[in-house]
Amino acid sequence: MKLVTEPNLDAPDSFYEALIDTHRDLSEAQSHALNARLVLLLANHIGQLDVLKQALEAARDSGR
Repeated sequence: MKLVTEPNLDAPDSFYEALIDTHRDLSEAQSHALNARLVLLLANHIGQLDVLKQALEAARDSGR
């Protein structure tokens, strides 16, 4: 399966707002830990190693 990289969120602004709200009042360490847990939950939901590897590569490349 190919990683979907085109916009695909029903309500991207609402998701972003919920993400920011979730991090509100957390320390930097707590925020990093929350992000790690979120990544693992979403990876489990996706469940396909090939797609996850594509996502890891895309995320790394987009930060360069």
